[in-house]
Amino acid sequence: MTDPKEILDMIKCRQSDRKYSDKPVEKEKVDRILEAGRMAPSACNAQPWKFIVVDNPELLGKLAEAASAKLLGMNMFVSQAPLMIVIVRESPNFSSKIGATIKNKDYSLIDIGIASENICLQAKAEGIGSCMLGWFDEMMVKNILEIPRSKRVELIITLGYSLSDKREKRRKPAEETVAYNKY
Repeated sequence: MTDPKEILDMIKCRQSDRKYSDKPVEKEKVDRILEAGRMAPSACNAQPWKFIVVDNPELLGKLAEAASAKLLGMNMFVSQAPLMIVIVRESPNFSSKIGATIKNKDYSLIDIGIASENICLQAKAEGIGSCMLGWFDEMMVKNILEIPRSKRVELIITLGYSLSDKREKRRKPAEETVAYNKY
């Protein structure tokens, strides 16, 4: 069994890395990272995702352009990442769709969030840095990767050997974010 304190320590030291070496990520590590995402739980086991691994330098350059906003200084680091995982939302199964309609909740977005964090935590365990990106030109990404127009690209995760400095994690105190038995 894994030491619970080790898992919490890993969660505490995982950060969004924005500086990468050009060293490629080994296929064995990529496979385990993808397996962690694939094994994520989902509402009614819908698994409403497709993970597109991008390691082709030409495509990475185009994705970096789609994800950066020079005027705002957003995501200018993305061009350093030797690997990206683009997460496309797939249609959930019937049970999940019905539940989402009845409860007025899009479970597929929750599911993708869980899978994405599994990916980032496994990357951390492999010694690989990661950063989740929600800011990108979705149509451009779809065109680059030949994703059907009817699909949604929800996240891009950059992966690589981190050269980022370790930052102090700033979080609200527990008394502001945790309650027992009532709000």
